Amino acid sequence: MRVDLNVPLEDGAVADDLRITTALPTLEWLRENDAAVVVAGHLGRPKGAPDPEYSMAPVAARLSELLGQAVPLAPHVVGAAVDSYVASLEPGDLLMLENLRFERGETEDDPAFSTNLSELADDYVNEAFGASHRAHASIVGPPRLLPSAGGRLLFREVETLSRLLEAEEHPFVAVLGGAEISGKIDVIRSLLPRVDELLIGGAMACTFFRAMGLEVGDSLVEADRIELAKDLLATSGKKLILPRGGDIAPSLERASEHRSVAVDAIPKGWAVYDIDAATQHDYRARLLRAKTIFWNGPMGVFETPPFDAGTRAIATALVEAGKKGAVTVVGGGDSVAAVAGLEDQLTHVSTGGGASLEFLEGKELPGVAALEDK
Repeated sequence: MRVDLNVPLEDGAVADDLRITTALPTLEWLRENDAAVVVAGHLGRPKGAPDPEYSMAPVAARLSELLGQAVPLAPHVVGAAVDSYVASLEPGDLLMLENLRFERGETEDDPAFSTNLSELADDYVNEAFGASHRAHASIVGPPRLLPSAGGRLLFREVETLSRLLEAEEHPFVAVLGGAEISGKIDVIRSLLPRVDELLIGGAMACTFFRAMGLEVGDSLVEADRIELAKDLLATSGKKLILPRGGDIAPSLERASEHRSVAVDAIPKGWAVYDIDAATQHDYRARLLRAKTIFWNGPMGVFETPPFDAGTRAIATALVEAGKKGAVTVVGGGDSVAAVAGLEDQLTHVSTGGGASLEFLEGKELPGVAALEDK
């Protein structure tokens, strides 16, 4: 079973186990049905060779705690030692493989590595939506060789994001934040024909402000995307909604000096680090009128208070909208951290930042495509 186990670590332990807990229903169903499960995943970006810093040991330890059952860690990904571990498994047992990316063949989709990996099992389950936009060996290899299926989480991700593409319930409002337009160009273009409003936040808003000829001080701007921003503003009709103002400061180190200004009053030597209270109020009102909401990307530098206020306001507004019956979907990435503790009050929180955006861009995800005829 391929799982997205690329979780953050802190002091040698798992700091956020969302990607593990969301895979538990499928794991537990397999155990209850007497399967012996070989769990495979990756952590970080080791360069195709073993690296103790990226060992799966903390992940295996956390999974053991969550299941109340020992989950031993195999010493390698494939090979004789792993074969003997797998041969000793009884129905209901679990084994975690070492980091898939310790093997160069993983990211290269090497057929020999895919074969060695597939020989460990009788069947394959992909429960790694967050990695399914990669044509890696553990994602696209086993479906060529084994009876295969998508797990419950992967199925829910595809089903929910497909509903957004079909945009059945209107008004449909999307919220996009983050630092750069460049990483969101395709999803903006894909969503604009479908949504009723697209609310912009984060540093990318400053590139739009510059495109409008406004002074943005020392704010982060993608100079090579200004013409693109002009084009998007010109072709979006009235769908593209920009902040009314920003919370600014001379620097993050001088956050205590922050103040709010209108977008046409950003002074030189200052930078925008969050949307202001007027924008928070405006965006909340628009979200509360919506029937379908998709959110990806923070509204500011939410790791540094007080510049977390805009992002938290969006999270609260989504919960309020959900209580009024709206479909509320958070599309992975930093937005997931912003809604920590609120997951059960939202329709869906995607575990795949890059994968969810590529899906909404209309791109084919290799991992999903590999399962479609299985």
